[in-house]
Amino acid sequence: MSEGIDLKELKRRMDGAITAFKNDIASLRTGRASANVLDPVQVEAYGSRVPLNQVANISVPEPRMLSVSVWDKGMVGAVERGIRESNLGLNPIIDGQNLRIPLPELNEERRKSLVKVAHDYAEKAKVAIRHVRRDGMDDLKKAEKDGDIGQDLSRSQSEKVQKMTDETILDVDRLLAEKEKEIMQV
Repeated sequence: MSEGIDLKELKRRMDGAITAFKNDIASLRTGRASANVLDPVQVEAYGSRVPLNQVANISVPEPRMLSVSVWDKGMVGAVERGIRESNLGLNPIIDGQNLRIPLPELNEERRKSLVKVAHDYAEKAKVAIRHVRRDGMDDLKKAEKDGDIGQDLSRSQSEKVQKMTDETILDVDRLLAEKEKEIMQV
């Protein structure tokens, strides 16, 4: 008989979902400029789509302005197009090999749409966490059916997996509530 499933591995995978969620919501714009705003931007470069940070430096010279320094002069147009097509509501201004991106004031409607995007990211994270739980439960059922573990150990570990899942989903909800408050703050 074995000890059941690897709870540490399940926890690591759930933490991975939380990390991905944190990265997603960090890219959502609040009242101040952040280089993370441009994280989701993909640029058509050298025959493939690459993240913006692989073809340019992003800086925040002022609280309501982003600056993008494109490394290759020929890529300026592609970078500008990538930013415009990213649905972030940004209009870059080309200045030689640099792009200046003024961040417009967030109105109520834009704030609400950002909150909706944050909720979508949260739902995606919760689904990923539930997939990890399902994988763990499937492994437990299989181990019990194959006779590798007893019914008591299976039940106790499935309760631990469920508890871990509930705690991780609560973390997602807490992070979402903080981000929502930050976005709606005028």
